[in-house]
Parts: sequence; C-alpha cells; structure tokens
Amino acid sequence: MKEILIVFLFFTLVYGCESTQKVTEKGKEISQEPGIDTIRIENEELEYEIIILDIGFNNWLMTQRPMSYYTIEWLEMRNRFLVAEWNRRVLMPGNYDPNLYMQMIDYQPTIEYGMEVNYMLYMYFEFFQQRYNQRLR
Repeated sequence: MKEILIVFLFFTLVYGCESTQKVTEKGKEISQEPGIDTIRIENEELEYEIIILDIGFNNWLMTQRPMSYYTIEWLEMRNRFLVAEWNRRVLMPGNYDPNLYMQMIDYQPTIEYGMEVNYMLYMYFEFFQQRYNQRLR
C-alpha cells in the first residue's frame, strides 16, 4: 500500500476477550481483533486505512446512533472540521497533550471515503472527546 491516509494508533493494554469479527464489502475490510478494542477499515483500491485501538471503543460504539441516522454529507462536513482541529492540536504540543494528539490525520475532502469510513472517523472523535474530556468543536 503506497500511502496510509488515516491511522489512529492509541496503544492500550490488552483488556478482556472478544470474538474476532470480519466483514468484507466491495473491497473494504472491516475487522475486529480479539483481546483489544481494535477496528480496522481498509480499501486497497483507494489506498486508505483506519485503525482504531482504544479500550472501550467497541462497547461505546454499540450504544450510539446507527450509521443510517447520518447522511454522508453531514459526516464529511463534520469530519473536515474535526480533522482540521485535531491536526492543529498535533502541531501545538506545548498547548495540547502530545500523548493524546500523537499523529496527523490525512483526510482529504476531494476523496470519497464512503459512509463506513466517515461514520467510524466521526464516532471515534465523539468517543475521544468523551473519554479524554476534550472538546474539538
């Protein structure tokens, strides 16, 4: 894969045991690794990948509104804003905790990532804000 566009890596301790789940749809692979809250969405044709490793994310996600509640346009608009704020904080380690904002997110508005990626990215931002008491808005 030439380029990984979106990667979230929050290293966590192994917590609990969960069954492995894998779903494939139109060249996209969504999988969950056992033992750690991991979600991976990959599309080799567009050369993007999202990896979310954070304890509690899977359980939290199950309590949220379903993907069908949102429109793709709304998610894209929110993600553009949230990614810009996230990246601004990555570049300001003196003002924001560099342990929380470790890596830039390469989210390009000209690329159509699809509903799954936009939904998962938005949901992670919501989870992150609640869990770490941050406000990206």
